[in-house]
Amino acid sequence: MELADEVIINAPKDRVYAALNDPEVLQQCIPGCEELVKHSDTELAAKVVLKVGPVKARFSGDVQLDTAGAPDAFSLTGQGNGGAAGHAKGGADVTLTADGDQTILRYEAKAEIGGKLAQLGSRLIQGTAKKLAAKFFKSFADVVNEDATV
Repeated sequence: MELADEVIINAPKDRVYAALNDPEVLQQCIPGCEELVKHSDTELAAKVVLKVGPVKARFSGDVQLDTAGAPDAFSLTGQGNGGAAGHAKGGADVTLTADGDQTILRYEAKAEIGGKLAQLGSRLIQGTAKKLAAKFFKSFADVVNEDATV
């Protein structure tokens, strides 16, 4: 499964990049995130509860960041296990482009799933993934915009 989109955030690039690296901001914005722990500048652990169609699962996973191109670009890879519901692994490439006082955030993500989740059908999973991504970026933009006005 692949997802790609572009989001305009009303904040300068350095503020957007800092927020993308702030575990508190991310935990607040990731749908269903119960816990997000930063082990190092490039390693995070997460606990997320997701409902996809009739399947609800608590995923525990690890995320690795590659910040070699920062603050203009970075990538992340991760994997999670939801017990009987299945497992997921994937990654995303993110680019940040300054546009006056705004930042254009572009991402391309790929994910693979297995277990019960994989049996639900690609249309349902793709639709759910798009909704979750849209929800994350709306929350993220709101939080960063709110910080900019404080």
